[in-house]
Amino acid sequence: MKVINFSEQNTVINQYMAELRDKSYQKNRALFRNNIARIGEMMAYELSKTLTYKPKTVTTPLGTIDIPLVKDELLLATVLRAGLPFHQGFLNVFDHAENAFVSAYRMYTNREHTEVGIHTEYMASPSVKGKTLVVVDPMLATGGSMAAAYEALVKTGKPHAVHICCVIAAPEGIEFLKKSLPEECTLWCAAIDPGMNENKYIVPGFGDCGDLCFGEKL
Repeated sequence: MKVINFSEQNTVINQYMAELRDKSYQKNRALFRNNIARIGEMMAYELSKTLTYKPKTVTTPLGTIDIPLVKDELLLATVLRAGLPFHQGFLNVFDHAENAFVSAYRMYTNREHTEVGIHTEYMASPSVKGKTLVVVDPMLATGGSMAAAYEALVKTGKPHAVHICCVIAAPEGIEFLKKSLPEECTLWCAAIDPGMNENKYIVPGFGDCGDLCFGEKL
């Protein structure tokens, strides 16, 4: 699996990440959601450089010109609910893409909340057969929900290529995906943090992305 970590580069993504992590900025949900979406837009742009293109002749009022356009059939898949603003950022760039939604969430399996299981409850997706599958989920902690979403999606067909996109990843999640997903997958991360705490939250991370975007849940 190829891993691309944008925190190793000097880009404006680091500014958005600093705001996402800052406790004072996190009080503004609109700003938090907007920064998640902006990172999605920039990541989508960088991902677009790896796709295949074919020329299309466009007629202007004064003549014609050949412009290379994306050849890949794109399918953007999102893990609910935290993935929605991130997904919107990708959709702002790949506005002709098809879309899929998977409800996959973590469940603690012991009283101490140190062991995690993943439950997949719902999926709405077209066939992924022959398409470039882009699965977006802001947090890659254990990797369980991402792997569960991927397994649910590929039941509809074999994709042409697979890209996994997240805002923050933990090394444990990356290693899990390397064992669970095809070797030719590409993982895109805005940052890779040192690890997780005993409750399987990424540290330093920025907390629960879904709660910070939309409010706390029961």
